[in-house]
Amino acid sequence: MKKLVVLLLAVVVIGFLLFRDEFRSPDDSSSAARDPGVRGGAAGAGAPIAGLTRSELALFNAGKDEFAQAEKVADGLGPTMNLDGCGACHLQPAVGGTSPAVNPQVAFAAANGAANTVPSFITAKGPVREARFVKNADGTPDGGVHDLFTIAGRADAPGCALAQPDFERELARRNVIFRIPTPVFGAGLIEQIPDKAILANQVDDAPRKKELRIRGRPNIVLAGHAISGQANNNGNDGTVARFGWKAQNKSLLLFSGEAYNVEMGITNELFQTERDETPACQFAAVPNDITKSDAKTLVEGIGAIEKFAFFARFLAPPGPSRDAPGGGESIARGRKLFANIGCALCHTPTLNTGNAAVAALRNQPVNLFSDLLVHDMGPGLADGITQGQAGPREFRTAPLWGLGQRLFFLHDGRTSDLREAIRAHRSGSSFTRNASEANAVVKNFNGLPDAQKQDVLNFLRSL
Repeated sequence: MKKLVVLLLAVVVIGFLLFRDEFRSPDDSSSAARDPGVRGGAAGAGAPIAGLTRSELALFNAGKDEFAQAEKVADGLGPTMNLDGCGACHLQPAVGGTSPAVNPQVAFAAANGAANTVPSFITAKGPVREARFVKNADGTPDGGVHDLFTIAGRADAPGCALAQPDFERELARRNVIFRIPTPVFGAGLIEQIPDKAILANQVDDAPRKKELRIRGRPNIVLAGHAISGQANNNGNDGTVARFGWKAQNKSLLLFSGEAYNVEMGITNELFQTERDETPACQFAAVPNDITKSDAKTLVEGIGAIEKFAFFARFLAPPGPSRDAPGGGESIARGRKLFANIGCALCHTPTLNTGNAAVAALRNQPVNLFSDLLVHDMGPGLADGITQGQAGPREFRTAPLWGLGQRLFFLHDGRTSDLREAIRAHRSGSSFTRNASEANAVVKNFNGLPDAQKQDVLNFLRSL
């Protein structure tokens, strides 16, 4: 009995020491290294990818116009939505980007006489957000988007009386999580990365990944929210999904169709049913957006979601800066350190497209700084939501290209400080079996001298 007690005490002590060694890291709270902030100068983004044909460029331009358009109730807007246009959400530093400095959702709440209340988590200088509820009222998993606003009260929606969700009540229950818009720069290149390239990169440098306890896996989206133990791939054909915060969408057309229905309430040929079918709040035929079979040209005939997809597909990736901030030598040192401490094991600098049908996308380097896998990010970033095989603590490695001009970081936009975003990647412990896969890498970053930390930050803001 005594031997058993001694053994148990030894296990506890060893576990405590392992926990302490894993979780404790050099204190960097007094570090002089600082986020240089949003990089100034030209946007370096928003243009079409080089090498498009004349017809492809026409599709890009039509898509850009559609993307920037503000929708009306007569177009199918609502009955519930988060905003009235794609471009207002995806605006920083150019059309196709992410949350702008002034949140358009605040003004939109009362647009055209609408009777909406602005939820407390939406602020003028905060990020554009969508809200998801973690659980239903009966305690079963929810995870779906609950639109912020309704068309009730608008001059173009007479007779519609539709209440907003009670967000303050759900906030009090800690049942609300947020997502901010993901940029679509270079999305067509990401779409054309072959599965085999993603899977080969997953096993690349395996010994180092094992040493740093980095795993990561692709996301398989299965019907009925089933959990199979598989990686997160597309549900029907088993291929790797790659768009969205949890890599839950397979293609840009699917991403587009879902965005139109969920974010603006506009039904389409992929999502044909209104999210709210209150009879007095229907003002357009369903689906609201369709292919115009009697159109004289391809550009005139295709629907809005196809135009959105073409815009994103043909949108060039953001261009990095060679010397800002901090100068070219600091950026070059930071890039090497980024790899040396392990960041590049998840934020893979470059993948490559395959034999794409569009010549401009064929066999191209994709300098996205992401492996497109989902990783366990620990309890600190957990949102409680499962999408496909991506669980409550798992997120896709966010592509870092364009990071230098982003205003808000992490899936919920909780910070504008790059240092805080790095710190947030570290939480949990292997001792409690909820360790973030980034723990060891963040510890490596924290252990750098201030000058080297600044080099890494300068490099990140150069992207």
